[in-house]
Amino acid sequence: MSMNTKQARVIDPVLTEAVMGYRHPDRVGHVLFPHVPVLARGGQIIEFGKESFLRYKTRRAPGTNTKRLQFGYRGQPFVLTQDALEGMVPIEHVEDAAQVPGLDLGKAAVTEVMDILSLGLEIEQAQLATDASKYSANNKVALAGSDRWSDPSSDPAQQVRQYGEAVRGRIGTRPNVLLVSASGFNALIDHPKIIERFKYTSSASITTEMLAQLFNVRRVAVGEAVYLEQNADDMQDVWGNSAVLAYVPEQVTSLRAPSFGYTYTLKDHPLAEESYFERNAKSWIYPVTYDRAPVLSGIDAGFLIQNLA
Repeated sequence: MSMNTKQARVIDPVLTEAVMGYRHPDRVGHVLFPHVPVLARGGQIIEFGKESFLRYKTRRAPGTNTKRLQFGYRGQPFVLTQDALEGMVPIEHVEDAAQVPGLDLGKAAVTEVMDILSLGLEIEQAQLATDASKYSANNKVALAGSDRWSDPSSDPAQQVRQYGEAVRGRIGTRPNVLLVSASGFNALIDHPKIIERFKYTSSASITTEMLAQLFNVRRVAVGEAVYLEQNADDMQDVWGNSAVLAYVPEQVTSLRAPSFGYTYTLKDHPLAEESYFERNAKSWIYPVTYDRAPVLSGIDAGFLIQNLA
């Protein structure tokens, strides 16, 4: 009898609950690409045009036909990428941990694996969101000279409002999230015009919540993640020197809701398989599998700002 992938895989429910509930404080790609479950590893992206964001006349006169509207259309194909990695706990560590009450090396192993898998996803999300070739000419800008946020004569609040109007002019709705790189965030909190705006507040420093209020968005997120290339000595910022202003629904119930982007995630993923003991390595092995793909579902709902500082 043939066996499908799900039947062939033995799942550890406790560790799967741990990896599905995993959250890393420096991972913010989900702000632009919220996770939605999909039932297949491939298909077509449900993309959204202006019609998904507009208000329609729905008034119906007696005896007339009811208007119909289909939200979204099937656009570019997608294929989920499978990331798989095994955490290893040497038997010596297990013996030592037995002396420490409450120490769960299995959860520690899968959490460490998720640190790595989530960083890979964050890098993919950043590369997709900051790819200038994906945006129309009216939905991107490369700051230069006195327009850069590191220049005290620039006006970030006015600029963000202007960029938000560009998005509203394309989709009929204002953007509601701003994801800014670490260098851009540093330029904002040190900017004299922004400091002047908040000089009478009680906060000791400018926060993302204060910036969200200033920019009239639901959330400002900071891309703090860094990574190290193979054989490199210096860390690189995942989000570079860019920011993305976008519309993303506050509550995502399905992939048919209009949004700048999504992370299509195979249902019940990520998952932790049952651990096993490897005699040669004298270690317990904890496999984790994660099938997902970040996609741009409404690029007109985003505005790319480059060369922030």
